[in-house]
Amino acid sequence: MSRKVVRTSKFRHVFGQALKADQCYDDIRISQMTWDSNFCSVNPKFVAMIVDASGGGAFIVLPLSKTGRIDMSLPTVCGHTGPVLDIEFCPHNDNIIASGSEDCSVMIWEIPDGGLISPLKDPVVKLDGHSKRVGILSWHPTAHNVLMSAGCDNVVILWNVVHGEAVVRIDSVHTDLIYSACWNRNGSQILTSCKDKKLRVLDPRKGSVICEKDKPHEGSRPVRAVFVSDGKILTTGFSRMSERQVALWDPKNFGEPLTLQELDTSSGVLLPFFDPDTGIVYLCGKGDSSIRYFEVTDEAPYVHYLSMYSSKESQKGMGYMPKRGLEVNKCEIARFYKLHERKCEPIVMTVPRKSDLFQEDLYPDTIGPEPSVEADDWFSGKNGAPILISLKDGFVATTKNKEFKVIKSLMSDSVVREHRNPLPVYCVLMNLSDVQTLQALQNEVKELREMVEQLTQRVSELESK
Repeated sequence: MSRKVVRTSKFRHVFGQALKADQCYDDIRISQMTWDSNFCSVNPKFVAMIVDASGGGAFIVLPLSKTGRIDMSLPTVCGHTGPVLDIEFCPHNDNIIASGSEDCSVMIWEIPDGGLISPLKDPVVKLDGHSKRVGILSWHPTAHNVLMSAGCDNVVILWNVVHGEAVVRIDSVHTDLIYSACWNRNGSQILTSCKDKKLRVLDPRKGSVICEKDKPHEGSRPVRAVFVSDGKILTTGFSRMSERQVALWDPKNFGEPLTLQELDTSSGVLLPFFDPDTGIVYLCGKGDSSIRYFEVTDEAPYVHYLSMYSSKESQKGMGYMPKRGLEVNKCEIARFYKLHERKCEPIVMTVPRKSDLFQEDLYPDTIGPEPSVEADDWFSGKNGAPILISLKDGFVATTKNKEFKVIKSLMSDSVVREHRNPLPVYCVLMNLSDVQTLQALQNEVKELREMVEQLTQRVSELESK
């Protein structure tokens, strides 16, 4: 009698656990928009969530330590004139966040270290170039200040954020709505999935198609795709019978999938989050109450089911913490920020280990916050591998966040230039925190003047008596 051998893996017993109620963020009106984005972005300093707002679009940014009930009067980032559809923190500066909206614009914001003390209405940079709503944003993983945006006008734009200009405009490739767009590990390729049922790998600087796959999933519902290890591609989609599927592809041989697995018959789009350090992919369905996780390896069937975290409440969105924001002494390998209707709940994924010592096999060197190439160099053709850091002593920033300087042309910002001609420029050197401090001082001086005037008037009235 043959015995079934269980596949050995150090991640076989990974389990998910929601943090206690006092470590959640309560009483937040999460956006009711029916858009399939994460609605949440998080880094080691802040958590940002898209919220309901009257007369425009808004999102809130909270310091991670500000847990508990959130006051309704808390200031928001509210510069958009239409609902916000996607937000993403910059991987190279924890205070910079980008937002895309129904008002067809992309805005870049700088959040002061302690969080907002007054509503933030004026972005550091406004990027106009899309003719329809902007629903997908993704920062370049290694190049400083390069941002990709994709809109419902079927156009992908690569921005040089410092100059506030669209350097590359890919407008002739996609024939229908773009469902997802992401970078590979060093940012030398872009992967997109589209409503025309095609999966495309693009050269970002040329805007040309390197390879494409027709109908990765037979169903007509949205497909999501991400790069995983060794340049392979993982997709989530639907079968012709509307069953949810996950598949793994090799771009060198796009004919047949390496594996195709059917999961269930739920209707929510599966959002994939891949961790390159552990090889684990987490699938979070919008409207689901669970997170499935799989290990991607080089041996068949390539995508191995590990386990599932389940809860009672369904998720409206999900934020994923970068590796440098995790607690390594607790063997935490991932942390999600699950959005409910009225709160945000952190969920920790842990590998059970008896020792409190640093587990080197769980934490190989990971991507740090330092960019390896500047925007102008990258657009000129230079690629840069990610600069890795060790998490052995917990991540400590050895260099201060690069000051975010904006170089604006004297021409109108709304003009998208096809060529980067040298123009007269001026630099905005003042940080947003400095501006807010200056405003607070001016308000205080104004109040003191009014008080002095009132006292002077009172004294003159008393003297006349």
